[in-house]
Amino acid sequence: MEETDREAVATAVQRVAGMLQRPDQLDKVEQYRRREARKKASVEARLKAAIQSQLDGVRTGLSQLHNALGDVKDIQNSLADVSKDWRQSINTIENLKDVKDVVVHHSQLASAVENLKNIFSVPEIVEETEDLIEQAELLHAHRKLMDLECSRDDLMYEQYRMDSQNARDMGLIRSYFGAVQRLSEELAKQLWMVLQRAMVTVRRDPTMLVSVVRVIEREEKIDRRMLDRQRQTGFVPPGRPKGWKKKMFQVLERTVSTRIEGAQAETRELDKMWLVRLLEITRRNVLDDLLVVKNLMVQCFPPHYNAFSVFFDLYHRSLSTRLQELAAEDLEANEIVSLVTWVLNTYKSPEMMGHPELLMERDISQLEPLLPKEVVDDLLSKYIQTFTSNITGWLRKALETDKKDWQKETEPEADQDGYYQTTLPAIVFQMFEQNLQVAAQIDESFKEQVLVLCLKQMNSFLHRYRDEAVAYKEDHLKNRQLPLCYVQYMIAIINNCQTFKESINSLKKKYSKRMEPTSNDAAIEKTLDAVAKDGCEFLLDEVFMDLEQHLNELLTRKWITGSNAVDTICVTVEDYFNDFARIKKPYNEEMTSKALRRVVMEYLKSVMQKRISFRNADERKEGAERMIKEAEQFKFLFRKLSAGGETDHLCDSITAIAEVFKLTDPTLLYLEVSTLVSKYPDIREEHIVAVLAVRGDASREMRQMIIETLNQNKPSVNTNAQPVFGDIAVPVSMTSMTVPKLLK
Repeated sequence: MEETDREAVATAVQRVAGMLQRPDQLDKVEQYRRREARKKASVEARLKAAIQSQLDGVRTGLSQLHNALGDVKDIQNSLADVSKDWRQSINTIENLKDVKDVVVHHSQLASAVENLKNIFSVPEIVEETEDLIEQAELLHAHRKLMDLECSRDDLMYEQYRMDSQNARDMGLIRSYFGAVQRLSEELAKQLWMVLQRAMVTVRRDPTMLVSVVRVIEREEKIDRRMLDRQRQTGFVPPGRPKGWKKKMFQVLERTVSTRIEGAQAETRELDKMWLVRLLEITRRNVLDDLLVVKNLMVQCFPPHYNAFSVFFDLYHRSLSTRLQELAAEDLEANEIVSLVTWVLNTYKSPEMMGHPELLMERDISQLEPLLPKEVVDDLLSKYIQTFTSNITGWLRKALETDKKDWQKETEPEADQDGYYQTTLPAIVFQMFEQNLQVAAQIDESFKEQVLVLCLKQMNSFLHRYRDEAVAYKEDHLKNRQLPLCYVQYMIAIINNCQTFKESINSLKKKYSKRMEPTSNDAAIEKTLDAVAKDGCEFLLDEVFMDLEQHLNELLTRKWITGSNAVDTICVTVEDYFNDFARIKKPYNEEMTSKALRRVVMEYLKSVMQKRISFRNADERKEGAERMIKEAEQFKFLFRKLSAGGETDHLCDSITAIAEVFKLTDPTLLYLEVSTLVSKYPDIREEHIVAVLAVRGDASREMRQMIIETLNQNKPSVNTNAQPVFGDIAVPVSMTSMTVPKLLK
């Protein structure tokens, strides 16, 4: 207390000091005193009131405890009296057993009296119920059935309570109400029939479906009540629990399954597109049914049934089962792709389960796969095997068809630029395109796999294509009059190679993300170039077979006396190249270059074969001038045909040899030959010997001297010059040199 008093005094001193900090506040001391006195009186009054309230509460509590103590003593005395009375009445209870039995019997009789009206009218009620069931008055029929079952069950329960072992009386009751079970079964059949036609019923008469659901709900409540009584008494009426709700879902599941299975109206034997039609019908039916469920049927079921999710899962499971059955069948390649595409893409698309109205009710991302991954993998593996076999057959048939076209008497078709072509590339790549489009619908990796397979098969096909082109040429050589359009179709074969290249690049650009070339690409490119090269060679062979007679006239006596061989050669080449103009680049350019080189080579061969030896200077001059003129003819022709920059170099080789022939002073032959060697460094000694032999005025010693001098002096050589003489052979009789060697 002393400590508290000291704290109070210190607080008061501090408070007073705060009030009297300035001199003018001394005038207000009396005012401050009265204000503090009022505060003190107020605090004291509140303290007194609080203490008085506490005292009143304690007084009330003590009074209530006193009263409770009295009540406890009264209860204790009452319990003692009850215990005394209970001990005295034990014997009395045992003596009242007969009364108890009478009460039970009275209860049974009361129940019988209560159900007496129903008992006597059972046949009549049964008949009425049957009529109601036939009239599809399901709710009324069920009400009657419930009354009958209630009467039967109450009687059986009372019998069970009185004597559960009395099977005779139980059997009597069961027999009397035997029609009740039959009515229950007939009503159930009617319910299941309505459920089986639920999709139609909900559109035409939704109240019928509501009635079915209400009946089933009533039965569920009765089942629960009967099960509760069984747990309490051990008695359960016959036929309980019925479990109609569970059976309802089983019926709905069978109905959905039957509806999905019933979508197949055709087989492969009747329609090759049977599976596509089946899947489209299934898609349409499932979507329509689920929209009906969402918009109409859900309203016919209680909310706790979660009807939409139940039907959604039923359709999903039934579809999965049906599709697995289809996957187990012996499907063709196009059917496999149709099935897998439908499963992976169509099923969850907005056209089916991903429909906007359905997405509002169900998250399709949580659905289990329609087909297990291993089943899909097996199907795709089977497709690859079948596709490999099929595409080999397709390519073989396409080539056979193209070969038949080669024998036609009409020219092949031309594209918009006028280049000959056949339908083979279009057919082949249409097949590839169709299969790749289908594969692209599945996924990227499968599309890449199919593309690789197509290109691999393409490479094998091109080897067969090359073999058939060679066989085509060999058959033509047996009778050059047939086929009539051999040249035109060989041009088309060459052009097809370029079309194949362009189509392959287009396919890769469209269906592959990998830009780097593969070994298979290089192999295809090489094979196509080989086919085109062979075709060009075959066409040139055709040209030179026609030119053979005229080429043989070159550098002969007939030629020197006025042959028109070169004129004929030029006209023939130009005529052929009117057709060759329909060859696509770059093959047409290569063709022209090869023709030029071959013409020049044949001309030079005629020199090296020493078909003529000039007798005098006049003949040499005439022959040289003729050679120069003919070289110019070749230049003019092949410039016109766009043979390229090699034209002058090749044709000038004829002119260079003509200059050697034209020289009148034999002592200057060395210089002229030296010039020839410098322009054409691949010329060999035997070539020079042959040229000098044709000139006709060079003795053996002069030829030997020129050769030796050239070897010693080594004239300057144009290292950039294209080879001309390298492939030209000289008959051994043209020279005594036995070891050919290049001049250095």
